[in-house]
Amino acid sequence: MGPSGHRPLAADRTGSERERGSVRMRRLGKDGPEVSALGLGCMGMSDFYAGQDDEESIRTIERALELGVTFLDTADMYGVGRNEELVGRAIRGHRHDVFLATKFGNVRGPKGEHLGVNGRPEYVREACDTSLRRLGVDHIDLYYQHRVDPEVPIEDTVGAMSDLVRQGKVRYLGLSEAAPETIRRAVRVHPIAALQTEYSLWTRHVEEEILPTCRELGVGFVPYSPLGRGFLTGRIRSQQDLLENDYRRVSPRFLEQNLAQNLALVARVEEIARERGVTPAQLALAWVLRQGDDIVPIPGTKRRAYLEENLGAIDVELTPQEAGRIGDAFSPADVSGERYPEGAMRAIDRTR
Repeated sequence: MGPSGHRPLAADRTGSERERGSVRMRRLGKDGPEVSALGLGCMGMSDFYAGQDDEESIRTIERALELGVTFLDTADMYGVGRNEELVGRAIRGHRHDVFLATKFGNVRGPKGEHLGVNGRPEYVREACDTSLRRLGVDHIDLYYQHRVDPEVPIEDTVGAMSDLVRQGKVRYLGLSEAAPETIRRAVRVHPIAALQTEYSLWTRHVEEEILPTCRELGVGFVPYSPLGRGFLTGRIRSQQDLLENDYRRVSPRFLEQNLAQNLALVARVEEIARERGVTPAQLALAWVLRQGDDIVPIPGTKRRAYLEENLGAIDVELTPQEAGRIGDAFSPADVSGERYPEGAMRAIDRTR
C-alpha cells in the first residue's frame, strides 16, 4: 500500500507514485473542451454489475477527482435515475472540478423495465430537466443522446438538444452508438463534441467507418467498456465469478459456449502484460489510448483500488510495434459472441 493507504499505481518514467491532480489532459473534438485522458464511467455503481456499495462508489468518485480525473460519465437510465443522484452527491462542493456527462433516450419504467428509445423533442427537454434535478446542478457539460431513435429524425432530436445549449442548461452535445451517416446529419444542425461507442481490444468495429468519420468531422471519441466489461482484466474466468444478478451472465461473450475461446485471447494479453510489468487492465487501456489523442476512454469501476490501477495505464508508453503486436494478439476475428444480446443489438444505429 502507498503512504495514503491506497494501492500504488504502475510506476511512471520517474518511478514515482501518481500525485494529486497529475492526470494528463486531452481535447474532446476539434473545438471541444479539455478533459482528463481517462474518465470514469459510473454505470456499475448503481446498475447492471452486481455488488453495489454507494459509500465506496462515492469515495471512488472523490478519489478520482483528487487524482485529477475531471470527466465523469453517467446516464438517466442507470439505476433508473439513482446513478445520477449518486454522482450528484459525490460532486457536491466539487462542481468546478468536474466535466459532467450524462445521457437520455433509453427509457425505463419505475421497476427498471426497458420501454424503448425516445428522441422526441419534448422528451429531450423533459429528460434534461429531470437529470439536472437529480444531479443537483444548473448545467450539464456534455449531454448525449444515448441511443438513436429510428422513429424521430436526428435533426429534430439534435435541434431540441441545441435549444438546451442556447438556454445554458447544456454546454456540449454528444451522440452514443450512432452510425456515420447519422453523425453527418447531426453536425449539420449543431456541433457534436463527442461520440460515445464501445471500443476495446475485443470490440473494434469502429475502426472501419466510425472513427474515420469522427476524425473527418472533428468529433471526439469516447470509448465505453474499454476493458470489455471487465473481461480484459483477467479477473473473470467463469460464470461463477459473476454474482447471480450481474447482467453479464446473459451477455453473449460471457456465456459458457463462448468463454473458453475468449479466455484464450485474454491469456495473450496477460502474457504481454507480464513482459511489460503491468496489469492486463493497464495494458488493454494503454492500447486504446495509443489509438489516438482524440480518444478519451471511460473505464468504469466502483472501487478505489481498480480506479488507481486503471489510471496507471496513462504511464504505459507503447511503441507502434508494441501496439501492433497487442492488436494482432487479440484479433477481433477470434472473439466469440456478439457484444450484446439480440434485443440490445437491434437498438444500435446502423443508418446508411
